Amino acid sequence: MKKLSLVILASLFAIPALAADIDAGKAKSGMCAACHGGAGISAVPMYPNLAGQKAMYLTKQLKDFKSGKRQDPTMKGMSMALSDTDIANVSAYYASLK
Repeated sequence: MKKLSLVILASLFAIPALAADIDAGKAKSGMCAACHGGAGISAVPMYPNLAGQKAMYLTKQLKDFKSGKRQDPTMKGMSMALSDTDIANVSAYYASLK
């Protein structure tokens, strides 16, 4: 039973990684570029760099903006336009950048 639980737990963590499509995330990231830079490096100090951030961190932040748990009017609007799949893909794209 313990072995089965570990397998199930491991598969749950693997699902988001397998589902993410970096190319689709890159295509969807155009709306992020104005503030966060075309390659995820912002030229404006008040906007964070996204390149190289962990995908799970980016996913959490986007979902928190979308749900209202994290407050920012601009990011609320941007995140509302993203599906869960879009969020996973965009997060994977920025995580792949160095």
